[in-house]
Amino acid sequence: MKIIGLIGLPGSGKGEASRIAMQQGLTVVVMGDVIRQEAARQGLEPTDVNLGRIGCALREAEGPEAVARRIFQEARARGEETVVVDGLRSREEADYFASQAEEFYLVEVCAPAEERLRWLRARGRPDDPGSGLCEADKQDQDEKIISSCGEPDGQAAAALEQRECREMGWGMCQAMEAASLKLVNDGSLEEFRENARKLLDILTKD
Repeated sequence: MKIIGLIGLPGSGKGEASRIAMQQGLTVVVMGDVIRQEAARQGLEPTDVNLGRIGCALREAEGPEAVARRIFQEARARGEETVVVDGLRSREEADYFASQAEEFYLVEVCAPAEERLRWLRARGRPDDPGSGLCEADKQDQDEKIISSCGEPDGQAAAALEQRECREMGWGMCQAMEAASLKLVNDGSLEEFRENARKLLDILTKD
């Protein structure tokens, strides 16, 4: 099996790269789905706090590669030659996939902080920063985000920072440093999509 792993901070564009992979006929499995499924099993809402707590508990109980192990079992059950894994969080997870797959490529997806916050809020998933705000609060935050310093501000930015710190605590920094490839998302959406297509074409070529 060939595994293409996507790693990056929240809102960097991993989901969009995964959509491009699916359009190209590739199988995509999402690391975060393991946590969301566990939240559903426990009858918990998929908020950032709940998912973060479950992710930490799972890794403490079963080891740092716990989520990767479950995802690999799912990927192997699909029977596909090439699988894209969306959302690695640590060097241990990357090392696990590398030890199990015949070929493993780790791709860092990166984007500016202010753009990541905008995309997360637009996505509106229950665990995204600002997803529980009313429209007036969202508009107020948008004004803060585009303040003179040009940096994210406000409650949503604080929530994003907290989420990033948690994921960094799992070892994401070391994993990103280990990535041999980088997909930069700092232009238009179509430019990013085209770059993702080109990269996936190269990595899936026999």
